[in-house]
Amino acid sequence: MLIVDDRASMRRIMRGLLAHLGFHAIEEAEGGRDAIDKMRERKISLVLAEFDMAPMSGTDFLKAVRAHTLLKDTPVIVTMAEADRSEIVAARDAGANSYIVKPFDAAALKQKIDAVLTASSLATP
Repeated sequence: MLIVDDRASMRRIMRGLLAHLGFHAIEEAEGGRDAIDKMRERKISLVLAEFDMAPMSGTDFLKAVRAHTLLKDTPVIVTMAEADRSEIVAARDAGANSYIVKPFDAAALKQKIDAVLTASSLATP
């Protein structure tokens, strides 16, 4: 699993929630370019990426992942500070599998992860 957020504090919180849920193979990236490099180095099962990050935006990150032959099928859940409809549509149009609005708890995160991984496994022959 890969956590992508330009704030170390958010990466720490996300890592804690994931560990609480039983996930231990967790990588971190502080931006989209760093995340893509890490995704090229090893197989990532799921990405949790902040949508409003810099310098590479969440939209640009998603488009880059979806355009990359080896990365395009990696499930991505974007995290958002608010449920702004235009951002949700932009994330979906850029290739996000799902989104979750902050603040969220472990149970809400688990629901999103389970739904995305189930849908992803059903889509893979």
